[in-house]
Amino acid sequence: MARFRLELGPVPLHHQVYLDLKSAIDAGEWQPGDRLPTERELAAKYGCSLITVRRALDELSRERRLIRARGRGTYVSAPPIDRNLQGSLSFADEMRRLGKMPDTRLISARPESATETVAAALRIEAGSPCVYLERLRSASGTPMLLEMVHLPAERFPGLLQADLEHHSLYDLLATRYRTPVARARETLEPVLVPAREARLLGVRPRSLALLVEGLAFAIDGTPIEYGRTYVRGDLSRYYVERIVIRAAHTSSRGRDPDLIAAGITLGHSGN
Repeated sequence: MARFRLELGPVPLHHQVYLDLKSAIDAGEWQPGDRLPTERELAAKYGCSLITVRRALDELSRERRLIRARGRGTYVSAPPIDRNLQGSLSFADEMRRLGKMPDTRLISARPESATETVAAALRIEAGSPCVYLERLRSASGTPMLLEMVHLPAERFPGLLQADLEHHSLYDLLATRYRTPVARARETLEPVLVPAREARLLGVRPRSLALLVEGLAFAIDGTPIEYGRTYVRGDLSRYYVERIVIRAAHTSSRGRDPDLIAAGITLGHSGN
């Protein structure tokens, strides 16, 4: 295992062990699901203390490269999938871009009456007919997220008869109903997954997940979809990319650097 000797110096011993283990995982010497040698075996091979090995393993666990199960050992975890929170790609297109095979399993598709919460979100009367869809989305055979959405039935008649496993819902709304989704607003909240949803996602009950609650709007600003999605916390990671431009100082012409950073200029814009 140890391809180099630990050396006293500016780099702490536990970080040297961390770097070597991380390099082995990155090189594919251990695959997701593989069990690592025990802490004692690693300590013997690196010639260091158990505390040093534990600190290295803890660091890799914090990065979600390892899963440490008490009494069962330490296992290599699948690297999380980075998803752009501001991206416009569908789940299927995003997974294909990442080299994964997307799959959709329709869990439930039924008519429902709008609850107070759904009615308020969709701006319809409570008790109005809705379409409820629940779909499990997977990447290369691994469940990633569970979608639960409501749509106004009067606006989308016959939607329940559509093939919702092999076709994009948004594509159907755009082509069949001439209602493309123009924008969406979403909130993210860390939650513990309930037992039923955990079973569908293939995780333990009360595992950490992200609950994404969102509204999709038509071009005219009408809300057309209200959804709640459980996203596995062990396999997904969202990121936001921002463009930030900072001015060195405020010029004598009265241009505030914070406003410049936001793309706003005081005075006449010239357009």
